Amino acid sequence: MDARPNDLAAFWMPFTANRQFKAAPRLLVAAEGMHYTSHDGRQVLDGTAGLCCVNAGHAHPSIVDAIQKQAKQLDFAPTFQMGHPLAFELANAATAIAPPSLNRIFYTNSGSEAVDTALKMALAYHRARGEGARTRLIGRARGYHGVGFGGISVGGIAGNRKAFGTMLGGVDHLSHTHAPEHQAFTRGQPEWGAHLADELEKLVALHDASTIAAVIVEPLAGSTGVLVPPKGYLEKLRAICSKHGILLIFDEVITGFGRLGTAFGVDAFGVTPDLMTVAKGITNGAVPMGAVYSSQAVHDAIVDAGPEGAIEFAHGYTYSGHPLACAAGLATLQVYRDESLFENAARMAKPLEDAAHALKGLPNVIDVRNYGLVGAVELAPRDGKVGARAYEVFVRCYEAGVLTRQTGDTIAISPPLIINEQQIGQLFDTLASAIKVTK
Repeated sequence: MDARPNDLAAFWMPFTANRQFKAAPRLLVAAEGMHYTSHDGRQVLDGTAGLCCVNAGHAHPSIVDAIQKQAKQLDFAPTFQMGHPLAFELANAATAIAPPSLNRIFYTNSGSEAVDTALKMALAYHRARGEGARTRLIGRARGYHGVGFGGISVGGIAGNRKAFGTMLGGVDHLSHTHAPEHQAFTRGQPEWGAHLADELEKLVALHDASTIAAVIVEPLAGSTGVLVPPKGYLEKLRAICSKHGILLIFDEVITGFGRLGTAFGVDAFGVTPDLMTVAKGITNGAVPMGAVYSSQAVHDAIVDAGPEGAIEFAHGYTYSGHPLACAAGLATLQVYRDESLFENAARMAKPLEDAAHALKGLPNVIDVRNYGLVGAVELAPRDGKVGARAYEVFVRCYEAGVLTRQTGDTIAISPPLIINEQQIGQLFDTLASAIKVTK
């Protein structure tokens, strides 16, 4: 299509400065492997895996073929009081790579829906056990948990919340873990910050444990600018939740399916929650899908509570377990196994770390953070124009043939798991050049 601004008016774009974009649009028209093709015919190295989705690379033939075949065989089947084989097959395959305790799956269509589902599961779990007073939900400052009313309520990014009123009641927040004065330019997990988990004990003392249903955090906070958990922090959260009978929810929409060099963040950090939300990489981004991994204890408490023949959990989506999404998911998991992509992510983590930290000392670079195949370069903000410098760097990188992601004054990197050392070099050389010429 023509990229003239007048052709772009009808689409109200998400998380986009619409007027700015439509004055100078950046359109992607094709993709394969590590690259997009822009509307003006340029090859653009994807340094973001789309939006942390396309872990196996774009247009993988096995995934494309699976979707095409499924569309011809069974385009849609309801999962309300009905089923289709692929939904069960994918659930078995997906739980096989998760911690043994997380052995039940509930399908959604996105990470946002997965979060709202997990929060409802937590409330239903406590009610089923006779502890219906446990209704309080605890998130974390700078946390991102999608855009449902539950997700933005427990989320902690002010810009995502301020236009929408009070949202859910009965929500509190822990402090975030980012402390540049103690952690700047850390490689991997910071040594400082485990004590911040003790704030949960203060919230328990304030509200009483008998009122708290769940705590939800990203094991590694992605959308806010890649905040890596301090050593010991997640372990402390797990211990405090267990002590007080509070469910722990990990939002692994970004960290799931190989991003950290392991199947999930729970494997990288050695901490297992009671519920875990996923999306994005479960289908390589090819068909929208999300899911909640549940412990058997949570599942059984809810499912066994009602009378036989009654719907135990009054929740779901028309497209939960959509056949095309299930086909994409099964093919994606097979690609991860056959091509050892989690292992490649682990191998490429060190080259990415070294390339990212080589930017220390460049103009306006105030921090570099990394873990697995996630990196962030934080820039000093311009006076009165937060985000403007990083946006300019983002645009310069795109014009030079590399796609990055800008969040505030941070440039975030999260490439497909198929990336190699040469492509890591191209990505960060381009980023360095853009930083050097941006005042």
